Amino acid sequence: MAISSPGIGSNLDVNSIVSQLIAVDKKPISKLDLKTTSFQAKLSGFGTLKGVLSQFQSTLQGLSDLSRFQGVKTAVTDATIASANGLPTATPGNYSLEVSKLAQSQKLNAAGQASSSTAIGSGATTTLTFDLGTISGGSFNAASGTYTGSSFESNGAGVKTVTIDSSNNSLAGIRDAINKAGAGVTATIVNDGSNFPYRLSLSVAAPGKNNSLKLSVTDGDGPAGALSALLANDPSPGGTQSLKQTAAAQNAEFSVDGITVSKPTNTISDAIPGVTLNLIKTNVGAPTAVTVARDTSAITGSVNAFVKSFNDTITTLKNASAYNAATGQAAVLNGEASIRSIQNQIRGVLTSPVAGGASTLTLLSQVGVTVQKDGNLGIDNTKLQASIDTNFDQIAGLFSAVGKGTDALAAFSSASVKTKPGAYDLVVTRLASQGTTTASAAANLTITAGVNDVVDVQLDGKSTSLILKPGTYTNAAALASELQSKINGAAVFAPVGAKVTVTESGGIISLKSNLSGSASSILITGGTAEADLQFGAGASTSAGQDVVGTIGGVAAVGVGQNLTGAAGMPSEGLIVSISGGLLGNRGTINYSKGYAAQLNTLTTALLAADGPIASRTNGLNTSIKDLAKTKDELNARLADTEKRYRAQFTALDSVISKMSTTSTFLTQQLANLSKST
Repeated sequence: MAISSPGIGSNLDVNSIVSQLIAVDKKPISKLDLKTTSFQAKLSGFGTLKGVLSQFQSTLQGLSDLSRFQGVKTAVTDATIASANGLPTATPGNYSLEVSKLAQSQKLNAAGQASSSTAIGSGATTTLTFDLGTISGGSFNAASGTYTGSSFESNGAGVKTVTIDSSNNSLAGIRDAINKAGAGVTATIVNDGSNFPYRLSLSVAAPGKNNSLKLSVTDGDGPAGALSALLANDPSPGGTQSLKQTAAAQNAEFSVDGITVSKPTNTISDAIPGVTLNLIKTNVGAPTAVTVARDTSAITGSVNAFVKSFNDTITTLKNASAYNAATGQAAVLNGEASIRSIQNQIRGVLTSPVAGGASTLTLLSQVGVTVQKDGNLGIDNTKLQASIDTNFDQIAGLFSAVGKGTDALAAFSSASVKTKPGAYDLVVTRLASQGTTTASAAANLTITAGVNDVVDVQLDGKSTSLILKPGTYTNAAALASELQSKINGAAVFAPVGAKVTVTESGGIISLKSNLSGSASSILITGGTAEADLQFGAGASTSAGQDVVGTIGGVAAVGVGQNLTGAAGMPSEGLIVSISGGLLGNRGTINYSKGYAAQLNTLTTALLAADGPIASRTNGLNTSIKDLAKTKDELNARLADTEKRYRAQFTALDSVISKMSTTSTFLTQQLANLSKST
């Protein structure tokens, strides 16, 4: 096959000619590339802007939290005695603290054994029953490790059982079985170095005097069996006490401003309202001071954070859309209408006073924050501090979402993003009630094990069977206390926080669910004790009811004690908690959204999936895809054009080559003819 190359026969530079022609045709593609680069730069600019707005939003979300402006500082003069933490609700003041006892858990030791792996007893099935309660009215002999004259009252938390048999009747096996059972007791083995060095040590997990251990042993080898002799611990009069107590279960005992307080733990959150005390050691005779003061520095920091974040955002928006007339350089987002719109919306929030009436402060200028000539915010720290000193409780409403009721028993609870600021009249036509059940007659005070000690209870939709402590109760109040203790200690009710209050009048027992509303109910549904407690036929039962009322003149949604503003209304999402009081007009609920809360709502909308930034970036991405598609189509056409150019010039090359050959031949013939002539 002959080798050929365009231009060889005609001396035409076909490749150069075609390349130059194609270069001319490629100019539209270059313009597309410039547009694509411009759009990609805008995408990057919007990405940076989105990051700045997200950071702004994070700051605003923190400032929308009411507690940022109502914090307190706590201090204990002698930090070795206790530490303290305060909630915004804490009342500023100085409190005298004197600690006489620290709460502690009971610890008990068993007699030493020669080995931790040797079997104890024959291996006959034995049941260990763990019950926690209060030991009272007796004394403890530390030398012998026994109680004398004590009585034991279960705390109602329920008993746990552990089975010991031939598979685990060693000291180590007993330890592992107890720990696995989750009985509220931790078992360890200590080697004391004596002739019988291995001692089982039991530690009750929960501190407090109500958590002393009663350990009953039903020994498969009989009452005199080895396991019973090792572990039985019944503090009741005449009970067997085989364990030696090394630490008694006791409450923390202390005084606040001379008032004696007893609590089951060393962390106390209800002695001084709004303050949590963590007791560390005793200081009898040397009281220390607990100081609670308003945290004004936190407010100053929050206001400064708001101003800085606002200024950073405005500066970024300004720079992103700027144009330098001197250099003729435009910022990447110059000319973007969405940037100007965002700037105007953010600045516009600060132009109107805070509405709703929940705070007496309605303008930033009242706390020393003003708009400067460049559009940024400035702070007059002297005026800010003066406002903090005189209006501490009002500053939160200038930045956060705040609600306030005029009736102490009709409290603002929360609101949603759909709640409009305003003053809403509140009317209550029915208070929430609790589910109750009352016996038909006085209860039988004698409870016999296996005869009339089981009561089936249904509380707030959950059901269980309980076993009452057998015995003859001194009065109906004692039996009511036992029933309440058993119900409130039932494991099935604990996860949902269901509780009851049990009372008696004239020997007749009544139960009331602590939950309010239509979900509240308490029923005695059966059991061997139902008849003797008089909860069979003739007992009266009533279910709880939800609160009913209006907010802003429109029927609200009642759930329990909460009234919620109806959907589609200005009060939508506004929740008011009605804890009591009279029926009828209950005053006004004022709701305000401070500047940080308003800007948080705005930035949420700006950053939303259907917001202006997302819409513009989606448009840019679509344009880039369209440009890429157009570029591919142009490149395809250019490939066809180049192919056509090459075919045409190759044909021209061939024609010219043939004509050149013919010309050469004719020239030669004419020359030969001339010679011949």
